[in-house]
Amino acid sequence: MATTAETLRRTNEKPGTRAVLRNLRTSAYKVREVLDLVRGQDVQRALEILQFCERGPAEPVAKLLNSAIANTEANDDMDRDELFVAACFADEGVTMKRMKPRARGRSGRIRKRASHITIIVARLPEDRLERLNAERTAQQGTRRRRVAGSRAARIAGGRKQTQESTPIEETVGADESIAEETSAVSEEATIEAEAQQTEAAEASEAQIAETTETQDSAETSDESKEDK
Repeated sequence: MATTAETLRRTNEKPGTRAVLRNLRTSAYKVREVLDLVRGQDVQRALEILQFCERGPAEPVAKLLNSAIANTEANDDMDRDELFVAACFADEGVTMKRMKPRARGRSGRIRKRASHITIIVARLPEDRLERLNAERTAQQGTRRRRVAGSRAARIAGGRKQTQESTPIEETVGADESIAEETSAVSEEATIEAEAQQTEAAEASEAQIAETTETQDSAETSDESKEDK
């Protein structure tokens, strides 16, 4: 038989598609702290909040919310972009009693609590849905303007680089001409050095020839003196 609180909850329950998770091994107090973050939020925002929530029950609550969204899409044929968390609550489940040894032969009680979680998702009201669509349209327009601005900046950068490429080519041409002149000068210097080496070799050969002739003439004169 249902209690008075359950009867009131059922009669005042908001319309929508529900998903229930039973006997979650977490206390209802901890689960309610997570449910308070997503109550009344649209489902996309609620999933983002649960994704970055650091509390333990956030993961099972996110899975239950995805299950409720899937039930709505499959059974009621509704778009998930138009849904919000209409109601969410956590009831106490079975509490398991355990004992812990204490001093002087006594024992302490350990309560391992559980909870039943219910999430109801429904279609957004018309005024809120219009406001949400306007916000999404504005965000898409802002994103498109950003993309167009980035494309224009890339095109302008490419044009500027093309305009700046001409002086760079001229600089490269000047460097090449300087390199050619330097190579020509070095070739002339090499030719002059080779000519000087050739002249020095010829001079040394002439000197050797003169020295040889002088020695030959001196030997001839000595031989003539000996004959006399």
